Amino acid sequence: MDYDFKTKLAAEREKVEDLFEYEGCKVGRGTYGHVYKAKRKDGKDEKEYALKQIEGTGISMSACREIALLRELKHPNVIALQKVFLSHSDRKVWLLFDYAEHDLWHIIKFHRASKANKKPMQLPRGMVKSLLYQILDGIHYLHANWVLHRDLKPANILVMGEGPERGRVKIADMGFARLFNSPLKPLADLDPVVVTFWYRAPELLLGARHYTKAIDIWAIGCIFAELLTSEPIFHCRQEDIKTSNPFHHDQLDRIFSVMGFPADKDWEDIRKMPEYPTLQKDFRRTTYANSSLIKYMEKHKVKPDSKVFLLLQKLLTMDPTKRITSEQALQDPYFLEDPLPTSDVFAGCQIPYPKREFLNEDEPEEKTEKILSSIRLDGERCYTAIFRSLQRCSIGLWLGHSRTLRLVPKTLLHCLGCVLRVIVLLEGEPSPQSEVLSAPEKVFIMDLSVLYAVHLCLDPD
Repeated sequence: MDYDFKTKLAAEREKVEDLFEYEGCKVGRGTYGHVYKAKRKDGKDEKEYALKQIEGTGISMSACREIALLRELKHPNVIALQKVFLSHSDRKVWLLFDYAEHDLWHIIKFHRASKANKKPMQLPRGMVKSLLYQILDGIHYLHANWVLHRDLKPANILVMGEGPERGRVKIADMGFARLFNSPLKPLADLDPVVVTFWYRAPELLLGARHYTKAIDIWAIGCIFAELLTSEPIFHCRQEDIKTSNPFHHDQLDRIFSVMGFPADKDWEDIRKMPEYPTLQKDFRRTTYANSSLIKYMEKHKVKPDSKVFLLLQKLLTMDPTKRITSEQALQDPYFLEDPLPTSDVFAGCQIPYPKREFLNEDEPEEKTEKILSSIRLDGERCYTAIFRSLQRCSIGLWLGHSRTLRLVPKTLLHCLGCVLRVIVLLEGEPSPQSEVLSAPEKVFIMDLSVLYAVHLCLDPD
């Protein structure tokens, strides 16, 4: 290509930095890259935009997939791609979207923090219903057009702020989305396992190769439960990782601890799952004999005969072939009783949800909150397990019997040490995250820190 022509073409090409003001306005980050709140420099409109900078240089397969799909998909509940910018100087790819002031991750975090501060505010039931209906409507559109999202989680469910689309749900982040055909192709041959662990369907964890639209429905069920309780229903301490091995012991254990181990009659094809031999080896059915979704939701004041619970049960059906579809879910009786779902999920809601805060370049917001959530949520189970050991150790230490510390397993003490170091890092300077821990949790952490310090003195190895 002629050099002068190439130079002229580059000069005429629209550049993000020339068109938009976004410096210092980062509102999100993740493995995909960074998201900035932006406004046009020329003042042609007063709209707010979201600029998504794809991580790395050039156009990755994930970015290509997202761009290709978003250019074809048009639905009120699916995020719309406005424009694509490619910078030839640094080979960065930018995607332009309408700006969404909220997402479910921040909304749920707001309610979880209110619970931790002993001023609990439940998500309004009408708002929960409207959120769920719009999520299902968007996913039904994707599924009807042969698209699996494959990474549904609260952070990927956006909600529009003030403006003509106020309170409108937008399903975002199509980087993991895939077209599928009927009959389904074995998508597992193409990618590492998908969907964030907490929202991953049991068939994925058991190595299903021909997974279906049902994996998105399971994730929606997880989000629904989280909206009702302000807690992730299947939280697990393992970090998000890509791996070629789908089996994940801790995540399955958490699912069974809530749902119970599936009976043969409830999931006949479980024996055909590639990881079924590992499941038999690692798990005993009797361990989960007293677990059920009914008991879990009753603890959160959701009645088992209510329409809300019955729909949740259909969404979180273990057998993917029996799991409800998005089309069936939209026709569920739950959506026919008052209050009816609305296009503005904030309609009638008096809760002042905070706007997105700008992030520092080195502030991994979602990961920090995820660590705190794991500590808090696991604490409920962990506390019961170690309370007696701590009691015996405390009594023994007060009586001068230092050897009683050996009653607590060394591995547990080292784990506590890791937790304490995380807390120290997070609590070291004032930040929004430092206020997430409630006063009783801080007292408990301090008790553990004393125990851990004594352990280090007695057994530094």
